[in-house]
Amino acid sequence: MQLRELDERVTYVQQLQEDDGPVVLINQFNISPADVDSFLTVWADDATFMKRQPGFISTQLHRGTAGSTTFVNVAVWESARALGAAFRSAEFQERAARYPDDAVAAPHVFRRVAVPGVCVA
Repeated sequence: MQLRELDERVTYVQQLQEDDGPVVLINQFNISPADVDSFLTVWADDATFMKRQPGFISTQLHRGTAGSTTFVNVAVWESARALGAAFRSAEFQERAARYPDDAVAAPHVFRRVAVPGVCVA
C-alpha cells in the first residue's frame, strides 16, 4: 500500500506528535475493483486491532456510491499521540503490509471546529 499526504505542508507523521485532546482520523483509500474483498478483510482485522488500543474511541468505514471503490475511514481517538502509538506499533505495521500493493491510503488527523450558529467543537 502506498501512502499519500492530504496536506503538502503538514505530514501525517508530524500530526501524530500532537497530544492535546480528541482528534478525528480521516483516511481515504483508493482500491482497485479486484481488491475490494481483500481490502475489506484486512481493514476489518486492522479495525479490530485498533479497537483494543489505548485512546481508541470509535471508527466507521464508508464506501463511495454508484460502484465506487473509494473508501473513507473516520476514526475518533483521545489524542493524535495515542493514534500514533498504535500506528507505529510493530503489530500494526505487520498488519498494514497485508493491504493490496496498489492500494493508496491518504490519512490525515483533524479536530472539530466551532462555527457559531452552525456547529460546536
